[in-house]
Amino acid sequence: MAQATVTMLNRPAWVELSSPDAAASRDFYARLFGWEIDVSEDPQYGGYGIARIGEQSVAGIGPKQSPETPTAWGVYIGTDDVDRLTKQVEAAGGTALAAPFDVGDQGRMAVFADPTGAVISAWQASQMRNFLSNGPNSLGWAELNARGVEKAIDFYRTVFGWKTEVSEVPGQGPYTEFQVDGESIAGATEMNPMMPAGIPSYWMAYFDVDDVDAAYQKALGLGATQMMEPQEYPGGRFAILNDPHGASFGILKSTEG
Repeated sequence: MAQATVTMLNRPAWVELSSPDAAASRDFYARLFGWEIDVSEDPQYGGYGIARIGEQSVAGIGPKQSPETPTAWGVYIGTDDVDRLTKQVEAAGGTALAAPFDVGDQGRMAVFADPTGAVISAWQASQMRNFLSNGPNSLGWAELNARGVEKAIDFYRTVFGWKTEVSEVPGQGPYTEFQVDGESIAGATEMNPMMPAGIPSYWMAYFDVDDVDAAYQKALGLGATQMMEPQEYPGGRFAILNDPHGASFGILKSTEG
């Protein structure tokens, strides 16, 4: 898939990490992906760092806002009216975990849980809209792993107007691709029944890399731990790791597009 700056409606528009040690997390990802990370000195942003490749933003890394906040990567979907979207989410069976609020002069956001409990955020951009994805070391895919995934699929169709295409993955069952204007922008699958019952439905961020095996070994050398070792999937090769603070993330190399 070609490298692109994502600003369009109803597509992944941002990805960010909430970390118990934001400085250590910034160091890990900067060394893994070659990101330059600038931390805002403005106290209203609470030590939030913006990761960049060249002049374009690829991700945010900030401290957890409370001990209860999960150490996790979060995915944002672009919207032109986050307040209206919040009403649509609630009408479709979702929950507003954080009502719409302004993020300085950068934009406006809200945080939701879908009907399966997976957390997803929305971003209405004002100043901050220069998001790079689908290129080396930037967000390449977002994937929902859910218990009772069909409920979530219906929810996302209703709220974001996503179309769906379903394929059968050998040994794993059906895999749903969410599409906007005929382009696949995210995926969804039923959570593996072997996953512990305490793990809730969740969104996973995958980052594009030039060489999955090399990036995987580099991540392990930087303190990450294995979740799924490098392996093939119908569209390329991927691996999943936990970073040194326990946040899960994927790396992938697509052979398509």
